[in-house]
Amino acid sequence: MQSSLLSLPQQDAPEAMQYAPEPVPMATYSSSTVELGDLKRILVRRRFLILATAALLTLVTLAYGLLTPALYSSVSEILIDPQDLQVVTNDVNPSRVPPDGGITMVESQVSVVQSTGVLLKAIQATNLTDDPEFNGQGGLLNRLLGGVLGSSAETDRTGKTLDALRRVLAVKRADKVLVLDVIVTAKSADKAAKLANAIAQAYLADHAAARAQAATDASTSITARLDEQRKRVQKAENAVEAYKSANNMVMAAGNLVSDQELTEINTQLSAAQSRTATLKAQVDQLRRSGGAPDATSEAMRSSVISSLRAQEATLVDQVSQLGTELGPRHPSMIAAQQQLRDTRALIARELGRIGAAAETDYERALANQQALEAKVAGMKSKSLDTDQASVKLRELQRDLEAVRSVYATYLQRAQETREQINVDSTNARIISNAMPALKKSWPPLPLLLFGALFGGLGLGTALALIAEYSSPTVLSSAQMQSAIDAPVFGVLPAKSARRRWWPFGGAATTAGQKTDAVAGLALRRLFASSRRPPNWPLVPSILLTSPPEDAAHRGRVARLLANAAAARGSRVLFIDTTAGSGKKEPQPGLLDVLRGEYAFEALSQYTAGSNVAVLGRGRQKAVFSEAQGVYFTQHMLAQAGRNFDLVVVDGGALADNLNASPLVAMVDEIVMVATLNSTPMADVTAASQAISVMGRLPTGALLVDEAA
Repeated sequence: MQSSLLSLPQQDAPEAMQYAPEPVPMATYSSSTVELGDLKRILVRRRFLILATAALLTLVTLAYGLLTPALYSSVSEILIDPQDLQVVTNDVNPSRVPPDGGITMVESQVSVVQSTGVLLKAIQATNLTDDPEFNGQGGLLNRLLGGVLGSSAETDRTGKTLDALRRVLAVKRADKVLVLDVIVTAKSADKAAKLANAIAQAYLADHAAARAQAATDASTSITARLDEQRKRVQKAENAVEAYKSANNMVMAAGNLVSDQELTEINTQLSAAQSRTATLKAQVDQLRRSGGAPDATSEAMRSSVISSLRAQEATLVDQVSQLGTELGPRHPSMIAAQQQLRDTRALIARELGRIGAAAETDYERALANQQALEAKVAGMKSKSLDTDQASVKLRELQRDLEAVRSVYATYLQRAQETREQINVDSTNARIISNAMPALKKSWPPLPLLLFGALFGGLGLGTALALIAEYSSPTVLSSAQMQSAIDAPVFGVLPAKSARRRWWPFGGAATTAGQKTDAVAGLALRRLFASSRRPPNWPLVPSILLTSPPEDAAHRGRVARLLANAAAARGSRVLFIDTTAGSGKKEPQPGLLDVLRGEYAFEALSQYTAGSNVAVLGRGRQKAVFSEAQGVYFTQHMLAQAGRNFDLVVVDGGALADNLNASPLVAMVDEIVMVATLNSTPMADVTAASQAISVMGRLPTGALLVDEAA
């Protein structure tokens, strides 16, 4: 058999034996980000780290709570109204409420309460410099240093006390209120309450003193400026009077006399022009009436004309009556007619007199208007001479008014600020004095233990995630697909420790039915995605590989796939490239076939009761060339197609098993096996790169879930 295989020339091999794409350089794919579903795997895998961190932090917290001396806190509450008491109208410290309701102002008082001036007053009021808890003399180390160094180690007790008081003091403001909480923590409840009340009182005293000092400073500054302002007023008044005297400008009621006269004559001229226009209208109306002057409005308004018209009407009636009764020649008739003619003559004379009077009034008004116009023109000419001087005068008067206003303001403010020095306008008060606490405020042991427990769990979780990030493992199918750029055909549950599993043959127990089902489905998906050309002469083949640490799972998955195919009635050749490597005298197997020493039909053996034939690794007594191995691999797969429907190869870890390189070049599918939450991503990348070096790329992956 050996001679016949070796005598086959390689040029007789079938053409185009590779249908896979040309190998390309292996790209380095970054692992996908951890999904929420993967966190459970990480936490379960590293649960001991998480629990140990939580337990350690809880024990440390418990020891701290038991060994730390108890502290007590007391609170004094101060209400600060941003609108101060209104003592005077123009207060040195205005009491306007800011747009934010005074929140910013009250927040600034938090710093005032903690200021050095306020705390020093509280220290002085409580003799706190003599308290060993605050003056730095109570510690063992300080006493030792004082005894060793003597006077050279003496420090300022006040400074130490101030620093110690600041460390135990907290000033807070609750949300949406104008109340400051002065919180002091000490080893004694009475001492904490005493200090809180002393600081609150010191704050009020300091606030009042600051306001009084501000009023004093303002009063002193304003008073110092009064003499200067008075001199400025006198100087401005003298300048105005000197200028008026130099320019012969006489003032009356604050205005120039010439301007007043011009204003009065202008008023008279306006009245004269109005009267002249009225009289001219009357004359024009009389002139337009012509032969009927009695129709004018002046005639209608005249009482004499009205009386004569009444007499005329009476006489007309009388003449008409007498003419009817006595006739035209009767003496009474003649006398009545004569009276009527006399009355009409009187009316005509009265109308003429009215017209003449209107003409006379018009001429007189026109003459008066012309006289006033001439006078106004003369005064305007005279007034133009003083206009330039008035400009300068008005400027001097404005300066005088401004200086007078400033002087009056200074004088009023000086008097007001002097009154504010002795008046406290602050609107702050203590609404709640501090009381000795009944319970210690520190350490809150239950709260600390609760926080330590959950903080430890959180810290442990963070450490677990950091450890996972520093050494990432395969967490999900999506991550595996991203790493090898190939699909994942299935996730197989790990075998049960109590389940008896035979390499081949035998019925599966109930616990293994799920595993067998997943393996069968993965096999169907694998061949559904196969790219085999039609009428390909080689038997369908699958090579399984994995990182070295997943050898056990890889061998199990390979056998599961062989069993799944056999269960469907397929004849399967199972090639194990790792079997027999540890024996002293291994039996002939795959390596012997690849060297051409044996035909695989003579070495493959069916497992009893199954459709699976097994071919072991063989003897590794000589090294064969890669071209020779590819040739005999091709020949083996072509011959296997006569007796088998599928070849499943356990290729081992390809990075350590270079003897499988000829198989990598000829098999249809290269499937990588990895364990979820166990196989490092670095090993997956290394295995993919090893396949790439051998001229192929992984075509898929199968994952094993140990948590299933």
